Amino acid sequence: MLSTSFRRHVTVILGCVLTTLSSHAIAQSDDGVTRGRRTSIKKTDKTQPVELAGQLVYPEGWPIGAEMTPIEASWSKDNFTERSLLVNPPTGPIRCVAEYEPMDGILVAWEGSNSWKSILAEMASHITTTGDANIYVMVDNNSEGNSAQNSIVAAGANEDRVIIIVRTTDTIWIRDYGPRFIMEGQCRAIVDHNYNRPRPSDNALNSYLSTYWDFPNYEIPLTHGGGNYHLNAVGESFATELIVNENPGLSESQIVDYWQDYQNLNTTLTPAFPTSVDFTQHIDMWMQIAADNLALVSDWPNNVGSNQDNICDNTTADLTTAGWTVLRPPARSVGGVHYTYTNVVLCNDLLLIPSYDSLPSENAQALAVWQSALPDKTIVQVDCDAIVTASGVMHCIVMHIPSAAGGEQPTAYLRSPRGGEFLEPGGTVDINWIADDNGEVTIDLVLSTNGGQDFDQTIASGLSDSGSYSWTVPDVYSEQARIRIVARDDDNNTGSDQSDSDITINGTPELIGDINLDGIVDLMDFSIFLVDFGLVCAPNASCGSDLDNSGIVDITDFGIFLVNYGNSL
Repeated sequence: MLSTSFRRHVTVILGCVLTTLSSHAIAQSDDGVTRGRRTSIKKTDKTQPVELAGQLVYPEGWPIGAEMTPIEASWSKDNFTERSLLVNPPTGPIRCVAEYEPMDGILVAWEGSNSWKSILAEMASHITTTGDANIYVMVDNNSEGNSAQNSIVAAGANEDRVIIIVRTTDTIWIRDYGPRFIMEGQCRAIVDHNYNRPRPSDNALNSYLSTYWDFPNYEIPLTHGGGNYHLNAVGESFATELIVNENPGLSESQIVDYWQDYQNLNTTLTPAFPTSVDFTQHIDMWMQIAADNLALVSDWPNNVGSNQDNICDNTTADLTTAGWTVLRPPARSVGGVHYTYTNVVLCNDLLLIPSYDSLPSENAQALAVWQSALPDKTIVQVDCDAIVTASGVMHCIVMHIPSAAGGEQPTAYLRSPRGGEFLEPGGTVDINWIADDNGEVTIDLVLSTNGGQDFDQTIASGLSDSGSYSWTVPDVYSEQARIRIVARDDDNNTGSDQSDSDITINGTPELIGDINLDGIVDLMDFSIFLVDFGLVCAPNASCGSDLDNSGIVDITDFGIFLVNYGNSL
């Protein structure tokens, strides 16, 4: 993989070369449409990357499509290798977040032609105002960040909600390579996959964001494009059979099992559109899930009986049989361009849907269908003519960032020990956790020896949120030990989680009633008890004769003493 510095150096050199060629041989429109004149020099196709020094380079401003380009396909035959992603799945509980749930923000990559960036800026203006969400913008450098910020604010965005992240990307199609979010416990985590395009900076983005946001990153062992996946909030998901072609070493059941293990979703595979209709073969080009049991599936009134029409009709029938409500916005395939109205962006109370200058009738029909589907949403139509010819529109160029489950309260999940462990005093045990908040948190770890009734023993406090602490097991005896993690923010808001079941600590047993600690409950202890009877313990202190820890030595303690009289270690 190219380093960032080397890639930028190569891009500068390449830009000089291409500028020279351009001045002699070609004129290029903003959208990458070559308008050349006769020349002996080969024209440069700005819709494809350039191979240089054995690597693919993606120059800034070039409108690289969502589909695998011919140059990428040729290069991949000899060079493209998948990452090794065999990493254990989350321990759970897991829930994958649907797009219609509360969102903190929308993530985009500031890539492609100026007309593509204008679409991003218009989307950002609605997302940061009507959508009540942040817009997170990936840029290659600070200069590009300033340009993106200015363009987005000029389009009407709330400047306070525009967050620039400097980290190189190759293309605009962040839906296909960006982070898929799950909740592990009540904490956000990322599920990554191997991007099905040889775009190295895109493919490595989630590892960077995992560190940037301090979210766990689970790498599911699938080669995939994220646009070929839709899900609801109650454990159901859908993808086309493209995923089987992308993972020839796996069966359909193995692929479905991976999604179950990593995302807790039961996935249905549908047939894929012919590439002559939709080159990406992604399900988000013809289906959108808008609620737990509400789906929008394309209708093809101008292509009745076509493969794509049959796939959408059959999927509609299957969903309806399963209890879903299905609505049918129109779609058209014209001149090899797939005009879709399901490739939309949901963001809180906002819905962005595409429109096309050449299809005014379909624009009106699609708006009416979406209004009937989501009458409480503010629906905005965005002109997507500039990008639809590149095999995708708005859903393809965003990734959803869910809101923190606790709102202003931190959340925490204790990964281990969860319960059932048998621990020896003096041994070392790693306590592992994750925490989630909109800011920084510190961590307290506490111990209960009575099944969680009281967490009165401090393990550690004020820890940084490192995710792990090496604990030396104390010399106590308990068959009902439990551990709790407490995450605390700067405002002293807290969130916690604890072991599900009891842990055994095999320390020296506590001998109840052995007030003088000589290993037997006898007359010597009774003599001390009589002297202490009626004693009120000092605040936050314990009395040896206060056997029920009530703060006073009384008749209840005497009853406990009698029950234990004669016991010994």
